[in-house]
Amino acid sequence: MKIIGESLPNLPWQERPTNSQEILWRHDNNPIISWNPTPHTARIFNSAVLPYEDGWKGIFRADHRDGKARLHLGSSSDGLSWDIEDSEILWIDEQGEPYQPFYAYDPRMVKIGDKYYIVWCTDFGGATLGLGYTEDFHTFIRLENPFIPFNRNGVLFPRKIKGNFMLLSRPSDSGHTPFGDIFISESPDLTYWGKHRRVMSSGGSGWWQSTKIGAGAVPIETTEGWLLFYHGVSNTCNGYVYSIGAALLDLDLPSKVLYRTKDYLLTPEQPYETTGFVPNVTFPCSALCDADTGRITIYYGAADTSLAIAYTQIDLLLDYLKSNAELLPSDEIEYR
Repeated sequence: MKIIGESLPNLPWQERPTNSQEILWRHDNNPIISWNPTPHTARIFNSAVLPYEDGWKGIFRADHRDGKARLHLGSSSDGLSWDIEDSEILWIDEQGEPYQPFYAYDPRMVKIGDKYYIVWCTDFGGATLGLGYTEDFHTFIRLENPFIPFNRNGVLFPRKIKGNFMLLSRPSDSGHTPFGDIFISESPDLTYWGKHRRVMSSGGSGWWQSTKIGAGAVPIETTEGWLLFYHGVSNTCNGYVYSIGAALLDLDLPSKVLYRTKDYLLTPEQPYETTGFVPNVTFPCSALCDADTGRITIYYGAADTSLAIAYTQIDLLLDYLKSNAELLPSDEIEYR
């Protein structure tokens, strides 16, 4: 089992601690970004990172001191220490006219061809998905919104499948959404979307993903399927708890789930995950991988307050996934 992709020998990495049995293990200096990271921003958390030239670029969710979420650009030489621009990203439409979102949060970013595509949650008469791209991280061009309200957690696959772009999402409502499953949609041109299928449902024998689920990082292509990190949510007497799981989707038919974790891989345990603006949240938005070594580095938001990192190895993770999997009945029939 191997990752299909590029070599990233300089991705942030730490070996699993001695005697640890964790499948995902935390960076020992988490969080890497915490409170008040720039003069105008109070918190940076659910964010997307990719390699660019000799370093790294990030599209960061930044909640400003007025409480509203916006997207900011950041740069890093090592993927750990970040220089975050204090001003939000300015978008133009395809005709070059300003096209600024009223709010923007929880971005995912993927490179397809020469473009870096960004999907985020935006306002469109209610929460839905925004879509745009950049080729140089200087000019940001916004495309048509893929869907009407309400929708969140939009994640593009890193290549076309059978000639179409593929987009994961989670239909929702206008509030905090006490429900939600992962769906997939296809498009020949990033404008017209259809062939919608439900991929995964919330629920299962465990409670950690019983309330809702949502796609996390851009799927990683492997020789055995698409590896998807996702978040699962449980509802407790003290509010929602967001944990991280993983699934393996069929390479040619990604609406088909091959395996999904019965138990969570990572849940809020550390103080920076359990205490913050929204407590008890671990929310994956980005995963870097090195095809040569099978190393995977996951960036996740912690307690809607800070940005943290966790690590895993592809063989370790897929071995665990196969031996500790549970499919729901809907996972096995909805893809048809």
